[in-house]
Amino acid sequence: MKEKIIGFFTDVVKEMNKVTWPKQEELRDSTVVVIVVCLIISAFVYAVDKVLSWGLTQIL
Repeated sequence: MKEKIIGFFTDVVKEMNKVTWPKQEELRDSTVVVIVVCLIISAFVYAVDKVLSWGLTQIL
């Protein structure tokens, strides 16, 4: 059992060494894109909610 656990963590370390990590600039750019897209989607959902709420209050 102990050998399996040690083997597992050895394999994890080997695989993590194969990972290509992004540069700081790429990471920052990706983060900005994600935040902007989240803000746009949030604004869209907010607007749709307001329009539907207004429409329902007019009907009822």
